[in-house]
Amino acid sequence: MEEHLLKTENLSKSYRKKKIVDAVSIYIQKGEVVGLLGPNGAGKTTTFYMIVGLISPDKGKIFFDNKDITKMPMYKRARCGLGYLSQEPSIFRKLTVEENILAVLETLHLGKKEIKSRLAMRLEELKLTSLAANPAYTLSGGERRRLEITRCLVTNPSFILLDEPFSGVDPIAVFEVQQMIADLKNKGLGILLTDHNVRETLSITDRSYIMTEGKIFISGNAQELINNPEAKKVYLGEKFVM
Repeated sequence: MEEHLLKTENLSKSYRKKKIVDAVSIYIQKGEVVGLLGPNGAGKTTTFYMIVGLISPDKGKIFFDNKDITKMPMYKRARCGLGYLSQEPSIFRKLTVEENILAVLETLHLGKKEIKSRLAMRLEELKLTSLAANPAYTLSGGERRRLEITRCLVTNPSFILLDEPFSGVDPIAVFEVQQMIADLKNKGLGILLTDHNVRETLSITDRSYIMTEGKIFISGNAQELINNPEAKKVYLGEKFVM
């Protein structure tokens, strides 16, 4: 089994005897961006929730750098280096940008010097230094997403799962988020993302999986998926172009 890998083996989940996720096996390496795509009800969100630890699989396993984390609670997965950005807003609107980041840092039992150092580094890294004293409710959509990703990064994850990172942001902010994801990839992080904005997702992923009816239907890089008649029939649409 390889190291520097987040992978699932035959993950399955049923609700009321209906199989929502059926034997899903995927992997993400450090330093790559992987998409998990598919129509509504395909099982993407449930797969995401199982990987991050929000729900438990009925069958199958999840491995993080050679370690079986299938039964590990969510907070321990975070300590191992698994970050998660939910679709729902995750910032405190009345706190400043700096206070939002400190709220996470102060849960890590670090010394004051280390907290100050990490705060400055993350503010600079995602270009938030000039906004540090601003209340979060004053931020634009792109700035808010930057803050959410920064909060996710303060725990120094090796892998990050991004749930609908382009949702609720304008076209300019979408480009900013894409740049952030590219920067994280270049720093060696492994990123798994799911989003309904297919073009925006395929334009930044190294490869993607398309799910349908709870199963992995097909996988490949953007060009391979676009040129695949079955991918167009099931999900992309016959006239889809980048």
